[in-house]
Amino acid sequence: MSDETAWQDLRALMRSQSLAVLGTEGKGHPYTSLVTYAVTEDLKTVLFATGRATRKYRNIAGNPRVSLLVDSRSNTGADFHDAMAATVIGGVREDAEKEAGDLKAFFLARHPHLQDFLASPTCAFLRVQVEGYYLVRHFQEVLQLTP
Repeated sequence: MSDETAWQDLRALMRSQSLAVLGTEGKGHPYTSLVTYAVTEDLKTVLFATGRATRKYRNIAGNPRVSLLVDSRSNTGADFHDAMAATVIGGVREDAEKEAGDLKAFFLARHPHLQDFLASPTCAFLRVQVEGYYLVRHFQEVLQLTP
């Protein structure tokens, strides 16, 4: 498979799903949680929001290095051949309100049901600067992609 096919598969996977598993680290322990996300067209930035009182936010404040897992599994036997998964690796930052404006609009276009949550003063809007992707296809084919 060509690199272009891998990028097309990655782009389709990232756009087809609404939830990712966020991996953070705090006090020497890994921690995972579900987040709603949006990925930019160039696949260089993944956006998500969380409450500032959450464990994931505290973990990110202590260590901004994160991973996200996005997958297409259906919980059937076909997953071993058909499902894809992408691990996103990168660092997180929180933008000031005025810097986040266009990205928030982009995020809300995909997830309008989160408008009230995003408008809350206790909500942190975060961006992952993507350093790389690991795309798994056909159960054992693993590709490393760098935007």
